Amino acid sequence: MSNNLKLRRYSRILARPELPYFLIIWSTAFLCALGLTMVLSSSTVTSLQESGNTYSIFIKQFFFLILGTSAAFWAFRVKGLIWPQIARYALSISIVILLLPFVPFLGKNINGNRNWIEIAGFTLQPSEFAKLGLILWCALRLRTLGQIPGTKNLILLIAPGLVVIELLILLERDLGTALLILIIFGGILFISGAPIKNFLALLTLGAIVGGGFILSSDYRMSRFAALFNPFDERYYKFSGWQPAHSIMGLASGGLWGSGLGASKQKWANLAEAHTDFIFSVIGEELGLLGTLLVLALYAALIYSILRVAIKTKDDFSRYATAGIACWLIAQVVINIGSVTSVIPVIGVTLPFISYGGSSLLANLIAVGFVLGVARRTPEISEGIKASRMRKLSR
Repeated sequence: MSNNLKLRRYSRILARPELPYFLIIWSTAFLCALGLTMVLSSSTVTSLQESGNTYSIFIKQFFFLILGTSAAFWAFRVKGLIWPQIARYALSISIVILLLPFVPFLGKNINGNRNWIEIAGFTLQPSEFAKLGLILWCALRLRTLGQIPGTKNLILLIAPGLVVIELLILLERDLGTALLILIIFGGILFISGAPIKNFLALLTLGAIVGGGFILSSDYRMSRFAALFNPFDERYYKFSGWQPAHSIMGLASGGLWGSGLGASKQKWANLAEAHTDFIFSVIGEELGLLGTLLVLALYAALIYSILRVAIKTKDDFSRYATAGIACWLIAQVVINIGSVTSVIPVIGVTLPFISYGGSSLLANLIAVGFVLGVARRTPEISEGIKASRMRKLSR
């Protein structure tokens, strides 16, 4: 009998309309806190080598966390009518910021990719903000139809914007972000109710473009070949080095991990330990339980964002919120897939956790937008008020 009562109580809690709102806040807060801790743990060696200060990378990440939190609060508080106005110019703004890396005194080449700009000592990646810009623009274009568009109208409405953004990112030689945006676009197609043949066309386009880029570079070919066995002596000391040592780190962590700060692979074996391969450091230091905690937090966050998308009555907010969920799903899957050698190493950050001011700032603005949508949704808003009343009555 008591078990039935507990189940009913938990069912009522899960059914509360305000639950997604609070889950988004708490899951994001925990991910950011964990990310800041792991950036400190995994970046001390690199910080010491690059600047002579073991905390330099951590301090930069903390600065962007404060800045991102402020930006998220602005996105949360801004009036709902402002966002469609921003979305109207989002594509043009995205194109302009993607052109900035080609400006001689601003652009910066890192690891063969010219997709960075340097301002006042800080390095920013414009493509991170272009993802959000494209999502907002697509959401507005889809809303203008007033109903679910047909195949022809859908392609005419949003495909040109995608093509321009993709071309600029490919010119920057950033294949990972290009793939990510293609997946986000596929998610938006799914949300809009597009026919299955649109997905097949997108998949074919992605395979042709991706295959062309892989075949055009010996290094990319080597990366792809190393996917099947990174420990093969032909690849181990070259393209297989990162995935091989990432797997070693995950395997050596066991159930409980080696302890915070005790990772061995971050000592020159993982060149991107605090960025793209931070999930491997989590697995090594916090063990299987740590990685499962990360996955549970992402699951709670994405589930809650989709719940908000379902509950909102505004078409623009629904499309944009669901697009943000697709963005997070794609980025988490690609990053963890690269770290576990399920897919080739592409170079995509783990949202809220990896070091990277641009990624953290864009992700937090997106979360602020979703929380604002939740606040403006009558059912969720009433639930939040009821929750506050329950706390006051205790």
